[in-house]
Amino acid sequence: MPIAESKVTAQGQISVPVEVRRRLGIGPGAVLQWDEADGQIVVRRRGQSSTNDLHRAAFPDGRPARRSLADLKEGLRRHARARHARR
Repeated sequence: MPIAESKVTAQGQISVPVEVRRRLGIGPGAVLQWDEADGQIVVRRRGQSSTNDLHRAAFPDGRPARRSLADLKEGLRRHARARHARR
């Protein structure tokens, strides 16, 4: 069931219903960001990011390859050696 509905004017403008403004915490002058995700349009206050947005930014090519525990430990050892090596 939708939270609320808006009607688009001939100029392409909409009014954001009171309940939606309350939930988003927006008022006059607020900037809304429109995005497409998984075939749906998502509207949010500018500056807010979801965990999915952060994941896509960190891993643009998809999920990173899985590593074994031995690989992870070896990477930590190499990093520690390089960081604490006498110069």
